[in-house]
Amino acid sequence: MTNLSRRALLGGGGLVAASLTTGIAQARILPKDMTPLIGPGYRAQDVDEKGLWQQMERIEEEVAGSNLLIKDPALTRYLGTLIGNVGGPAAKDMRIYLARIPEFNAVMFPTGFAVVFSGLLLRMRNEAQLAGVIAHESAHFLRKHQLRQWRDVKRKTDIFSFLAMGAGVAGGVTGVYAGDLVRLAQFGTILSLLKYNRVLEAEADAMGVRLLAEAGYDPMAMSETWQQLIGELDLSAKYRRKHRDRDFSLFSTHPNPESRMADLKVSAVEVRQPGRSYDPYRDRYLGQLAGIRPTLLDDQVKLNDPGASQYVINTLAKDGWNGLLRFHEGEVWRLRGRKVDEVRAAQGYAAAIAYPDAPPDAWRWHGIMLMKAGRQAEARVAFARYLAMAPSAPDAALIRQMMTG
Repeated sequence: MTNLSRRALLGGGGLVAASLTTGIAQARILPKDMTPLIGPGYRAQDVDEKGLWQQMERIEEEVAGSNLLIKDPALTRYLGTLIGNVGGPAAKDMRIYLARIPEFNAVMFPTGFAVVFSGLLLRMRNEAQLAGVIAHESAHFLRKHQLRQWRDVKRKTDIFSFLAMGAGVAGGVTGVYAGDLVRLAQFGTILSLLKYNRVLEAEADAMGVRLLAEAGYDPMAMSETWQQLIGELDLSAKYRRKHRDRDFSLFSTHPNPESRMADLKVSAVEVRQPGRSYDPYRDRYLGQLAGIRPTLLDDQVKLNDPGASQYVINTLAKDGWNGLLRFHEGEVWRLRGRKVDEVRAAQGYAAAIAYPDAPPDAWRWHGIMLMKAGRQAEARVAFARYLAMAPSAPDAALIRQMMTG
């Protein structure tokens, strides 16, 4: 298999990957014209579809047992409820899995199972935004896009090599995520062969907006998600001193995702109910993520993409700063490793400890930064607070030694 970089994997499929690669249709497809092509209990019909389903059933079996999945029953049930709300007439046949991959992506497979990447959950500000992503992916299934794209692939590709690749695809997703997405190379390869063309993506946008509105969410949430993604990619490119369309292969063919976002806004206006007040269900969403959010932030920061991480943190902070966000803001710059960034890291830790929810490590690193600045007395106070919060920390003995040194 071809090794894929972290960003190349995103070119494989799903809301972000397939969408940005294929751009927007020449003429906007209207939400009212989008009707489901399948209903409850749908099964493969012809030889092509049966062959595709056979491959995907094997993949789902492997995905379901993968070490990459986050085993959180409550969160899994929550995601299942969301896809049940926005999945249309075939919602009861859809399954959803959460993979610990700190990337902005979600993927729907031809048999009705979806994989949501943990990085997507981190970036969503509320339930409505996440529901919009899931609605888009559900639309791909309801419109049989995978089968339509599969048939197009068959006309252009050595189908026998594709099937051979499909037989072993799941092996690439059974490892434990350790910051190296090369393990997912096969996953990315199969998705790249199912990239949707512009018409199919436009259909999924239009139907997704409609599904979202019918479920009672503000359909404008989908364009908000796009706006956040564009902003993140722009800031990531800026910090790496590269142009977005050059470094991100997602934009190499159709570098105008802003037009896609504009179309989503127009479609949202068409299906929105005038005068209705929409609840984004932010508090409910944050409550569901409370236990896993520190891990999601930690995974993101460790990607060492300071522009993207800073954008994500600032976006989440639009709903209010807290100790967890301020701590990870400090981590962004500490891990960047440049001398000039150490000052920014110290400021982040100092800001974090002003909040009651500051994690123990915020006090630890605040103490270290104070020690480096020659402020030993203040550092000892910070270290004492750290040890009080985490008395069994692996470095507790070392910290005690630093306090008496």
